[in-house]
Amino acid sequence: MQEIRITKNEENQRLDKYLLKYFNKAPKSVIYKLLRKKRIKRNRAKAEGSEILQAGDTIQLYLAQETMEGWMEEKAVNVAQRHFGIVYEDDDLLVVNKPAGLLTHPEKAEDRETLMDQILYYLYEKGQYMPGAAQTFTPAVCNRLDRNTSGIVVAGKTLRAVQAVNAAIRARHVEKYYITLVNGVVDQAGEIDWYLAKEASQNQVRVSQIQRTGYQQALTTYRPLAHTAAYTLLELQLITGKTHQIRAHMQAIGHPVLGDRKYGDPEANRTARVEFAISNQCLHAQRIVWKEKEGFLAYLYGRQMTAPLPKQMQTVCSCLFGEAEHF
Repeated sequence: MQEIRITKNEENQRLDKYLLKYFNKAPKSVIYKLLRKKRIKRNRAKAEGSEILQAGDTIQLYLAQETMEGWMEEKAVNVAQRHFGIVYEDDDLLVVNKPAGLLTHPEKAEDRETLMDQILYYLYEKGQYMPGAAQTFTPAVCNRLDRNTSGIVVAGKTLRAVQAVNAAIRARHVEKYYITLVNGVVDQAGEIDWYLAKEASQNQVRVSQIQRTGYQQALTTYRPLAHTAAYTLLELQLITGKTHQIRAHMQAIGHPVLGDRKYGDPEANRTARVEFAISNQCLHAQRIVWKEKEGFLAYLYGRQMTAPLPKQMQTVCSCLFGEAEHF
């Protein structure tokens, strides 16, 4: 018999979910069979698998060592050079500034040095992530940005941090603000409360002003910071967090994001490539504000975290609007 003691980094998750991560090569049916036959117990008592683990709990495994080893695949950390900036870091959280052009997660098996690869290797080098066959938790990001969008990404180093941040985002207790450069003149603040539907085959979304089957509500607010006769610099607040939300919303109201290859204006993008050497969409997740008053994240309440604009976007804005402090 082998016994596992649950620590704070494994608590607040279902026993069956924990076991599936611990025995990461075992079929789900095998785990439930072992629970039914009392070959796996929690606190020396029969377990169903739905129990929520707490720090101090023990799990008894009445299994042969060679059997367990056959169900456990050693995790590996890919060597990855760090290209992200650090906005904030403590024992539980890592808030980074992702550069444009960097995938958050791999999309294909051959994708390497993604943001997640870089974060894991960074934490591994610091001794804050030690992968192993018995390691059930892997640090994870709590929000995603499109490959060619730069800015703030929040990662949890611990399970409790990942759970708390994800819950806060769902409750809209993490305010997310973006800076973007769009075509045309926007001289008043506004709100876009339109619906989006994914079009998986094209990897894009459709927009509707009315709710239809398959469409979900998406809410974006915006306010102009500066403009010329051709371009406007906007600050946007992402109230909901749907795929391509800002890019699709801005296209729908006639002010597409400059440099956006999917939703942008082709002629304006050609002009921007010639005048400013812009090759990516000018969209940057600039800052977040923590609004969780209670629980694990209460220590961050009211705190604002800001990621500087990418150098290219800063140069373009300075050229168009002067050395203004508001961007």
